[in-house]
Amino acid sequence: MVNYHTHTYFCDGSDHPAEYAMAALSAGLTELGFSGHAPVPFSNGFAIPEDRLSAYCEEILELRQLFEPALKIWLGLEIDYIPGVTRPFDTFRKYCNLDFVIGSVHLVKARNNDNFWFIDGPEKSKYDDGLLSCFGNDIRAAVTAYYSQVIDMVINENPDIVGHCDKIRMHNASRYFTGNEDWYQLLIDEMLQAVKEKEAIIEVNSRGLYKKRSDDFFPATTVLKKIKELNIPITLSSDAHRPEEIALGLIEAQTLVESMGFKPANTHSLIKCFV
Repeated sequence: MVNYHTHTYFCDGSDHPAEYAMAALSAGLTELGFSGHAPVPFSNGFAIPEDRLSAYCEEILELRQLFEPALKIWLGLEIDYIPGVTRPFDTFRKYCNLDFVIGSVHLVKARNNDNFWFIDGPEKSKYDDGLLSCFGNDIRAAVTAYYSQVIDMVINENPDIVGHCDKIRMHNASRYFTGNEDWYQLLIDEMLQAVKEKEAIIEVNSRGLYKKRSDDFFPATTVLKKIKELNIPITLSSDAHRPEEIALGLIEAQTLVESMGFKPANTHSLIKCFV
């Protein structure tokens, strides 16, 4: 097993990176990618502070020397994409000499103001408040803005991995849309086409399940069927924020994707994938 989506105390995780590496070994992982939230140019409680980025990179590289060859360790970042706000992904690639990048959208630009719609975190109320303040409760406009932002990120920033690509579902919980609507499926299709054209990898993220914030992986099983039809590579991740979460849901994810016909493939020079 491998996991490339890991957050430590450098960002919004709980512990020193070494604790995650030891947990990964105990869980039988062969590779561990660290993907701290890249710094963003506004006050927040989730990203690596700008003045701690170098220390983060140095710490992960030191761990590599300590744990290899028993455990391969990779240096990455999960970089937020907010057009006109966040820095180009290549800025971090060059500064940190990253092994890989996860590109994600957690904050959606509002339609007619400077606010952001926060779609993540533990609180549904923030999702609801943002939907109102940013999009006047127009769920179709809001969801369209989310997927448009994901598509722009894939096209313009070339992430190696697209993080939790349909996480817009999480706090919706079928309250505003079901996911079966024609307009929603068209947005999914447009996103997947962009991912295929840019030869990116989609992660199958188990965090929503083990945190009991979702009844399915991100992306949903219905989306995974489309991914399989398009031969888009996937990788499995736990999105761990604590050492004990390092392998949660990975066996279940592997069982699911193998039952759908996905098989291990060497489609990327570093990242272990299924296609």
